[in-house]
Amino acid sequence: MNIEPIAFIENDFKEKFGVPRQSGLVSLPSRIVLEPKFRDENALRGLEDFTHIWLIWGFSEAKTNGFSPTVRPPRLGGNVRKGVFATRSPFRPNSLGLSVVKLVSIDGFALTVTGADLMNGTPIYDIKPYLPYADSVPEASNGWSLAEHDGRLTVEFHEELLKIIPEDKRQGLLETLAQDPRPQYQSDERVYTMAFGDWQVSFTVNGDKLLVKNVK
Repeated sequence: MNIEPIAFIENDFKEKFGVPRQSGLVSLPSRIVLEPKFRDENALRGLEDFTHIWLIWGFSEAKTNGFSPTVRPPRLGGNVRKGVFATRSPFRPNSLGLSVVKLVSIDGFALTVTGADLMNGTPIYDIKPYLPYADSVPEASNGWSLAEHDGRLTVEFHEELLKIIPEDKRQGLLETLAQDPRPQYQSDERVYTMAFGDWQVSFTVNGDKLLVKNVK
């Protein structure tokens, strides 16, 4: 079966480094713009009645060399192998991702959402409404002690540097940094630089504190 993108996403995550590890963790807005072939107003009819939607998308930047039954999840430091179907690794047989995001508004053939864990330019293959009565499982449990790896960092961001970022993007950037953008196997105090919108944000991490060193 051949599938084609119905839309592409637009946001401030210009590189893989810094993209939230899961959906719903960062409230930064993104735009999902339908491709011309799918710009029929009837296709979106009724979607405005839902608060959240599912996105089925492609790991367009993940390069694989055939099927691998095991992967090294970044959340486990990249040192432990797990079955590919027991992870959300981008290195999958069909390189498909699944995310739930909050639907903020629909403007013509563009959807504004928050909570996306997708890089700018990621292809979207399908959109489906999120149904709380069927899609939410409150009693579900995590596998391999994922909760142990959910610690957030305290972000120290000098006011003069923070002012460089437009006010409507500041909270999203702070939330992204608090998630610790570094690869999980890195624990040193080197200076890291993350692309965010039109800016390069440099920071160091010491223990549970992230210090922003520069924004340019």
